Amino acid sequence: MSAAVDARQAGQRVEEVLERLAATGDREACAAAEELVRVLMDFYGAGLARVVERIGDAPLARLLDDELVASLLALHHLNPEDVHTRIARALDAATDPPELVGFDEETGVLRLRPRTAGSGCGCPSTGAAAQQGIEDALACFAPEVTRVELEPAGAPQPALLQISTRPPAPAQVP
Repeated sequence: MSAAVDARQAGQRVEEVLERLAATGDREACAAAEELVRVLMDFYGAGLARVVERIGDAPLARLLDDELVASLLALHHLNPEDVHTRIARALDAATDPPELVGFDEETGVLRLRPRTAGSGCGCPSTGAAAQQGIEDALACFAPEVTRVELEPAGAPQPALLQISTRPPAPAQVP
């Protein structure tokens, strides 16, 4: 078995290497490195597309819960699920899944709201860790999401009072 690979970390490492190369000022080397990354992406994407085509949707569906596989499929536009299904999959993976308020496909902004006011222990670090976990899952399952905006949890709703519109019962005669 191969060692576990974190898709987000791998992408960040590629970015860091390209930035280090760009910092050297050697434009030719930087352009060659960027071209190499593009060519390798195209090569691996074409091979992955062929695998997806040959195995079909049923066997592929069993792989969609794997973050690495899902991110590779999404990266190469090969994931058979639509973006809303993949967003739901990422949110469901959260310990305390937030409520989906909306997703703007043009801007990539996803708006979320905690399901309960005061969820977690109230520590800012807990909320930040939860948000980071959600963002990591979204990066794997739905890279179309470019930004997550958290709305405040709504105040608890008061219980509804039922008001009857029936006329009063007729008086009983003794």
